[in-house]
Amino acid sequence: MAGRGTPATALLVKRKIPHTVHAYEHDPRQPFGMEAAAAMGVSPERVFKTLLAEVDGALAVGVVPVAAQLDLKALAAAVGGKKARMAEVAVAERVTGYVAGGISPLGQKKRLPTVLDSSALGFPTMFCSGGRRGLEIEVAATDLVALLSATVAAIAAR
Repeated sequence: MAGRGTPATALLVKRKIPHTVHAYEHDPRQPFGMEAAAAMGVSPERVFKTLLAEVDGALAVGVVPVAAQLDLKALAAAVGGKKARMAEVAVAERVTGYVAGGISPLGQKKRLPTVLDSSALGFPTMFCSGGRRGLEIEVAATDLVALLSATVAAIAAR
């Protein structure tokens, strides 16, 4: 399992973006993000989850620390919208091509406006899903922003 690539890892390799892939055995009884932080021995503030929301009827991606919640109002403002709500899990899986708990901001089937929480820039590297449960990618936040043409904004509610 750990040796198989994903669209997320393939994109990083193709674009020659420095990154490290970390695999761990996923325990279905554990919350994904906090489990990843514990398994890798890193602070939950450095491990980010990828969430999809519907902003004024259009989908957008919010990437926030696993220990935080997505501030829907802040996400809407960051993408120039007024009102946001979380997308249905089935919609998120269909649009991204990933399974919930393994949704990566990278290599999604459909490119969506993406907002990265500004706290990510406070670390030399951050972790995000590699596109599969139990697979994390360590990458510089600035590389992630450049690759996704992402907006950086304070979208995490702690």
